[in-house]
Amino acid sequence: MTDQPWETDNWFTSSWNFEDQVTKDFKFPDNIKIHDVTLRDGEQQTGIAFSMDDKLRIAEGLAEAGIHRIEAGLPAVSPDDFKAIYEINKRDLGPEIYSFCRCMKGDIDASVDCGVKGLIMEVPASTHLIEHAYKWPLEKAMELSIEATAYAHEKGLEVVFFPIDFTRSEINWVMDLILKVADEGHMDALALVDTFGVVSPHAMQYFVQEVKKRIPEGTRLETHFHQDFGMGVANTIMALAEGAEVVHSTVLGLGERAGNAPTEDIVMALLTMYGIDIGINYDKLYPLAKMVEEISGIQIPNNRSVVGDQLFQVESGIIANWFRNCGKEHQTELFPFRPEFVGQPAADVVMGKGSGIDSVRIWLEKIGVGASDEEAVAILKEVKALGGSTKQLLTIEQFTTIVNQSVSQKVA
Repeated sequence: MTDQPWETDNWFTSSWNFEDQVTKDFKFPDNIKIHDVTLRDGEQQTGIAFSMDDKLRIAEGLAEAGIHRIEAGLPAVSPDDFKAIYEINKRDLGPEIYSFCRCMKGDIDASVDCGVKGLIMEVPASTHLIEHAYKWPLEKAMELSIEATAYAHEKGLEVVFFPIDFTRSEINWVMDLILKVADEGHMDALALVDTFGVVSPHAMQYFVQEVKKRIPEGTRLETHFHQDFGMGVANTIMALAEGAEVVHSTVLGLGERAGNAPTEDIVMALLTMYGIDIGINYDKLYPLAKMVEEISGIQIPNNRSVVGDQLFQVESGIIANWFRNCGKEHQTELFPFRPEFVGQPAADVVMGKGSGIDSVRIWLEKIGVGASDEEAVAILKEVKALGGSTKQLLTIEQFTTIVNQSVSQKVA
């Protein structure tokens, strides 16, 4: 094992990630924070509805995972949301608590009453969205933004200005809006919002650089990117590399349409491919994901990155051979990171159509049975036949039945 950022006891990625030619222009900030939006944007995914108790459980799980900030919801939307946000803030779990608001004084007053530290203040920011979806005159977005951000600041709240549809705006028009808000209203931070997930990673670099040229020096940038084309994680990393400081993300990537950039992917990519540890309790990622899966009713795909249930289950015969040869000591030869590092169950060999002779040997050892080479081949033939016909993995009981029919030494 080398003592390098790409190869540690817990992960093994590519040394190319750390070549000077790759890293020379990085501008990652010293302190990156995760601003979790599972309780707000995550709940906007079709079919998800969190109760107050659900929100409290998820907030506690986020705190245990070391998440820095929680966007707990929209307090003006319903009494239940207000109560949940108030209670989450009252419990002082550790993360800073924010709310999400429209540019309306009633929303701001509700946030004040909840006791949150700050708010994410939304406003439509593309001329076509304002015209077609909101049916507003363009001046209204600017007037509401100035009035509401100034009012929130007077009330002692930190203001993160959140321009909806930022990335489909005409850059000069939207930057004029933002600068006017910063000058005549108030803005502590600016969210770079890719509402529809339509920016490529190459264009993201341009986007962040153009914004940084124009906003007041010292304005914090935050990322809020969606996954409509699967670019949310890559775009988040690109924006951070240009100096953005806060990541808006959700557990499992829950969210509107295709969802938000998923927390677990981002924090693991930062750690293992960029050498940036943002202080997350990485072994809580899988337990947190399983809890959100249970509460939301959204099933995690078995091969889902970082938290999928079958990531560390080996069926392929050739990989089972590697598994047997490498043992636990060299497990990162098979997987880019160790399962226990993210709280996953230990890696194991499973039995199915794709299994090989080493898979059979491993399972024979599990049940304490010896077999000749000829008997092991016969067992493998039956395993493949059953796995192919059922299109499922075998249980230990099914394997034991095959063994009893195939070897002279019977299972007790």
